[in-house]
Amino acid sequence: MTDIYWLFFGLIAVLATASVVAWILTWRGGRPISSSLVNLNARIRAWWIMVAVITLAFVFGKSGVIILFALISFAALREYVTLTHTRRSDHWVLIGMFLVVIPLQYYLVWTDWYGLYAIFIPVYCFLAMPALAALSGDTSRFLERISEQQWGLMLSVYCVSHVPALVTLEIPGNDGRGLLLIAFLIATVQGSDVLQYIFGKLFGKHRISPNVSPSKTWEGLVGGIGSASLLGASLFWLTPFSPIEAGVLACIACIMGFLGGLVASAIKRDRGVKDWGHMIEGHGGMLDRTDSIVFAAPIFFHIVRYAWT
Repeated sequence: MTDIYWLFFGLIAVLATASVVAWILTWRGGRPISSSLVNLNARIRAWWIMVAVITLAFVFGKSGVIILFALISFAALREYVTLTHTRRSDHWVLIGMFLVVIPLQYYLVWTDWYGLYAIFIPVYCFLAMPALAALSGDTSRFLERISEQQWGLMLSVYCVSHVPALVTLEIPGNDGRGLLLIAFLIATVQGSDVLQYIFGKLFGKHRISPNVSPSKTWEGLVGGIGSASLLGASLFWLTPFSPIEAGVLACIACIMGFLGGLVASAIKRDRGVKDWGHMIEGHGGMLDRTDSIVFAAPIFFHIVRYAWT
């Protein structure tokens, strides 16, 4: 598909430009290299790797994307579980989460069984998990343990699985272009994160929730989401939407992405950690990269499913 080629050529051009700029700044900065430049170079290297992985998944089409996001869910859930309170009696539930729930959820997505993958985790798993835990007879911090496990499945598996589910949508006039919907969602939401950071650094004065995320400001939020919405409108050619529709959907997805990031920050604050993990150099853990997608994906998916299919 020509559009995918143009998209990835554009991404490579942006990353190449960023790499050259970072090299020039590092060369002119002298020694020792500042921590900001070290972090910038680490982030750019990580983006090269992430774009390469996503590109490889796209080469294999629907199956490749579903496998990629299943692995992302596995890594994200692992990071999440390490920050929760668990007991020996929870081991069977945890094993089921990783070895049963993740494969089955993504199998249901792969077979396009919408009626089941839409309720498998929030209904069947949510009922089965406390039942299994109760059978163990361990009631210590029972409600806290079960709630954390259920919320982990929602964040790491259920919500994330709606990204590859976009490939299964049968939109009139958009046959075979489901991968581009994924590219549109990721580009706008991740772009919004970067743009919010830039606008916040340039103009940020009024903090939104200083106790949760001191770096997030209203100026950064408005500037980032506004410019990301324009980015979405300019990427309408990736989608079955008109430029206005693409801009509105990008705006909704970016707002949800912001809320997802804020919730993730609140959880990290509660656990007293800065990052979910250290899997991605310069970016923290897998959940640090997917926290905005978590809230955006299911909302974007269901709007598109009910309005365009």
